[in-house]
Amino acid sequence: MNHHHRSSTDVSMRCALAERIAREAGERARSFLADPEKLGWTEKASSQDIVSAADEATEAYLRQMIREHFPHDGIVGEEAGSSAGSSGYDWVIDPIDGTMAFLVGQPNWTVSVAVLHDDEPIIGVVEAPVLNETYVGCLGQGATLNGRRLFIHQDWTIRSTTVGFGGTERADPLDVGAFVTRLYQEGGVIFRVGSGALMLAYVAANRLAGYYDPTLFCWDCMAGIVLIREAGGQVEFAGTLTRPGPIWAGNAQVFADLKRFSRPT
Repeated sequence: MNHHHRSSTDVSMRCALAERIAREAGERARSFLADPEKLGWTEKASSQDIVSAADEATEAYLRQMIREHFPHDGIVGEEAGSSAGSSGYDWVIDPIDGTMAFLVGQPNWTVSVAVLHDDEPIIGVVEAPVLNETYVGCLGQGATLNGRRLFIHQDWTIRSTTVGFGGTERADPLDVGAFVTRLYQEGGVIFRVGSGALMLAYVAANRLAGYYDPTLFCWDCMAGIVLIREAGGQVEFAGTLTRPGPIWAGNAQVFADLKRFSRPT
């Protein structure tokens, strides 16, 4: 693998753009809600996996802005696939994480924008427009929510508050049942919303004790990975930029417990 030079200026310029375009993309997506007839949506892999006109328009905007400012960067997006770059930087974008939530009028959908350098996640922005929340993480600079620094509680356990779980229809029902059973046997309780990016942001903000998803895609989690690491937590994603995989996140204790609960029986 080629290793490209990374300057702090390069990173901070991309971090500023990531935050700006995530906010703008959120407003653009939100504007579709004012006219639901224009939302036309289609199923992808299943009835729970859908894409709307808002997803497509929002992703097109994000791609256009990235290409305009950083034409040599690669882009990986949920709806329009991947385009390779030559700079060592790759943007991983999800125009609307939680399309079902978006379409049915729930507030818990997000725009997720991440930047990787030589495959390492270094910038993460999760924008929750209806909630008026912007989460930003940048390598070595910490994580913030609306400008306030985030620090994960290191003494929390799975019983301190609820635990985010992202199992969708892609997950094996028996594995899901086994995980939930183990969690509840040790005093934990499940929390779930339609956006993996938001649940990861909630871990960084101590709204959740931890998060586990058996089959998450990179565009759902790359921004959240940066937020959690910069807030002092542990996170491991076993997928790649092309295929989904499991993810575990929390402080050291919660992380270890979630890994234990998710082992095959």
